[in-house]
This record gives sequence, C-alpha cells and structure tokens, in this order.
Amino acid sequence: MLLRRSRAGLVLAWALLLAAPGSAHAVDRGQFGNVPDDVRAWFKRQVSPTGVPCCDVADGHRTKYDIRDGAYWVPIEGEWRQVPDKAVIRGAGNPVGEAIVWYVHHGGGIIISCFVPADEV
Repeated sequence: MLLRRSRAGLVLAWALLLAAPGSAHAVDRGQFGNVPDDVRAWFKRQVSPTGVPCCDVADGHRTKYDIRDGAYWVPIEGEWRQVPDKAVIRGAGNPVGEAIVWYVHHGGGIIISCFVPADEV
C-alpha cells in the first residue's frame, strides 16, 4: 500500500515537472493556426545558422523588433532582449511579413534560438 502511494506520488511529481512553465517543449498557442500549407512548410524548414532547428509554426512568436548598434532586439515577456547573431536567419524569406522569434525557457532564462526579421525577403 505504501509502495503504491509512493509510486503514484512519483508519477504525479514527474507529470507536474514536465508540465511546469519553463520547460522547453513546443506549445501551440494557436497564433498561426490558420496558415496555408506553404507557410506551415516554411516554418518547419527554418534552421538557425548554427544548424539548430527552429521547431515548428506553433513555437514561433510574432514580434516587434528594433535594431541597435547593428544588432536585432526583440521584446520577450515585457523585456527587450538582444538576438544573438547566431540566431538570425538571413536569406530564407518571410511569408508572413512580420518578424518571428523562436525562444525557449531554459535554466531560469530565455534562449533565443531563431529570428527572422519582417523585412527578410
């Protein structure tokens, strides 16, 4: 009986850990739910200059951006963050006409994995 409760507690704790904010799993917020197949395929093809996949349409965030001293900056969760040059995708086009940033919560921080500016054609 005690072993069964312990096992159930472990399973519950593991499930809560996986669902906790800050995990690096894809989240579909419906922001690109009604896009044409060619746009969806574009999202799936995106890879950072270092070869890191940007993930999928559900992981991209439409965003404003600014250019400061030659670097891109984007607001993420109320704070402007510099986009690492290794995350900027150039020459891939941009079928949605808005800047897109892909980021994950990891280790208590935010990692920007990919960014496509609005004017990328």
